[in-house]
Parts: sequence; structure tokens; C-alpha cells
Amino acid sequence: MITTGFLFGSGDMLAQTLFKSPISNVDGSSESFDYSRFLRAVVYGSIIFAPIGDKWYKLLNKIKFPTKALTKGKEGLNKELPQFKEHVLPIKQKPSVKDTLLRVSFDQLIFAPFIGIPLYYSMMTIFENLESTFTNTSITTDDSILNVIIHKMNENWWNTLRSNWLIWPIFQLFNFYLIPVQYRLLVVNSLSIGWNCYLSYVLNRKDLLMIQGGGGEGGPGGSIIEASVNDDGMVY
Repeated sequence: MITTGFLFGSGDMLAQTLFKSPISNVDGSSESFDYSRFLRAVVYGSIIFAPIGDKWYKLLNKIKFPTKALTKGKEGLNKELPQFKEHVLPIKQKPSVKDTLLRVSFDQLIFAPFIGIPLYYSMMTIFENLESTFTNTSITTDDSILNVIIHKMNENWWNTLRSNWLIWPIFQLFNFYLIPVQYRLLVVNSLSIGWNCYLSYVLNRKDLLMIQGGGGEGGPGGSIIEASVNDDGMVY
């Protein structure tokens, strides 16, 4: 848990260092390091993603390609050679290619699009809103946070998933085939700093601003307004 939280935090730190906002502060200075954003990434990695990821990899290890014919063959061999059964040492075999492909398919077609990516954008948005509420700087109301999550998912879900498919399937093929189940999450974490850097950049990029309208047609609850940034860093 601590390791995963550290890696999510490291990814956010890298994103804040490499991808500074094109928008300057009111006094003209550039953005300083956002410690609250860094802490949110650490908390998400430690408390939310780490236990879910651990359970998921253990569940994936139980998924196997159906091999009834092969099982029957082994049972028949054991019946024919009962005198050798007690003296044969168990051999730890690598998972079959079929099992590996099946596990990667479950990971990339179920977990990534419907659990991993939505969970990240949803929880990080909730964390940000909770923090803003406690500091009396909330830019959303209780009934509009769902709209913010939906907006972020609409903007980022497909691009994030597409980037995920460019990186993780090949990596996971080697991970599931060569690495014992108890070390798979640790191996995934070795690539996670770069991936978490990308996620943090996408989540917090400022080229699309979500601003609450103070009244008018949006009413007290406000609405989400998209603001673009021109080449000079001015919002329009």
C-alpha cells in the first residue's frame, strides 16, 4: 500500500515538474508546487488503488483456459502409475499461453475501461471537492460534482483508454507469463511512475477550465464552462 501510494505521488510530482500550466497566476508568477494535489495522489494510490489492485491480480491468477481433456489425461496417468505418485515432486510450471492471453484480455477489456480509469477520475474529483469544501473554496455544489465527474470522463476516458492499450497489454503479457502472482503488482508499479505522471497530467491539465457559473441561466448551482487558452496563455 505504501509503495503504491509513493508511486502515484511520484507520478504526480513528475507531472507537476514536466507539465506546468500555461496559465499564470494573477500576479504574473508561474504556478508553485501543489502539495494538496500531490497528497491526493498518494492517498488514492495507498487507500483506494492498492487493495483493489492486489485483489484483482489474485483474482486474475484464478482465471484459466478450460482444459478438461488435459485434466482427464493426467488423472488416467495417475491411476496407471500409483506406485510413483507419492515420489513425484511437484513442478511449478509457467502459465500456459492461453491462460496468459485470457488474463490480459480480462485485465484490458474489463478492469481498465470499466473499473480502473473511471475509479481514478471519480475518486480524484471527489477528493478535490472534499478538500475544497473543508477549506471553503469549493467550486462545485453537492449536486453538481456528478456533472464534473461525467464531464471529465467524457473528455478523458477514451483518450486514456487508448493510451493504456498502447502500453499495458504487451507489458502485462510478460508480467502474467513470467512473474509469480505475489510480485505482479510490484512489477506493474515499476512502470507506474510514468503512467501515473500521464494520468495526473490529463486529470489536472488547464487547457480546459471547468468554471462554475455564478448565476444567470446556470442558476446558483452554476454550470461547467469550457475556456480555451491561446498561444499567449490568455483565457478566452
